[in-house]
Amino acid sequence: MNSVLVDKTGHLRSGWRAIVFLLVFFCAAFVLALVEQLFVGAIPADESAGETYFTAINSAGLLILAVLIGGTATKLLEGKPFKTLGASFTRGWSIHLLLGLVLGAVTLVVAVLIPLTAGRESFEIDPVGSETLTNSLLSSLLVFALAAASEEALFRGYLLQTFVRSGHAIWAIVGMSLFFGLVHMDNKDATLLSGTNTVLAGIVFSLAYLRTRDLWFPWGLHLMWNWMQGSIFGIPVSGITSLVKAPFLHETDRVPVWLTGASYGIEGSISCTVALVILGLAIYFLPGLKADEEVLALNQPAS
Repeated sequence: MNSVLVDKTGHLRSGWRAIVFLLVFFCAAFVLALVEQLFVGAIPADESAGETYFTAINSAGLLILAVLIGGTATKLLEGKPFKTLGASFTRGWSIHLLLGLVLGAVTLVVAVLIPLTAGRESFEIDPVGSETLTNSLLSSLLVFALAAASEEALFRGYLLQTFVRSGHAIWAIVGMSLFFGLVHMDNKDATLLSGTNTVLAGIVFSLAYLRTRDLWFPWGLHLMWNWMQGSIFGIPVSGITSLVKAPFLHETDRVPVWLTGASYGIEGSISCTVALVILGLAIYFLPGLKADEEVLALNQPAS
């Protein structure tokens, strides 16, 4: 029985640890959703603004749950400190975040340039005032930052990491990336190609975590990719358009859908696939990326 439940370090096996985390997380998330519905419903706002408020509040709540429950599980189930989770201000965290922001922006531009140079996409500056544009850019930055952080804390946080520490990194990356893609298949106008790209993005973000052993690098990538799409280029973000009130540019795309992504956005196109492959190669071969030595040691599989 011990071999079924407990590993050679004397702790619950990674599969059981994942089940415990998921049970606690989903129970807490259910309660959180009930509270959020009451809170958001009490805010006097139109339907579009209400969706933005809910997204921001829900993302913040899920982020807190993923970090707190993940950190607690790391301590209680594996006997490791909170910094193991990669959400602390350890050595190099700011460089990793900045690098993620830059790489995310550059590769999103690459994805946009493919249909643009093919004449399948065009952009015009939205005729809005500077105050409206500034408010839109800042408010959407906050929403996208919270949304990206909550997803990274869940999909590249404890669930991925506990399997990596058990020596199952490849299976963990594949499994969590498939889960990441499946969650997004419920989005409006999702396709097989968009789902495939989301799975590929999950693999790339997981690779970013493995290079730095913190969540700052993948968060920067994820945040800038989404914010540049929606707030700068005016492109739907995974089929969602309601989170940005006044983007800097207005996009017009044409067929073929496989090249532009159409109403789902660039993430539903082969252009995104190419950009993600480039991003993955850049992360893998980029020199100078180093994890904090203590955090790296804490995340090594037991010998």
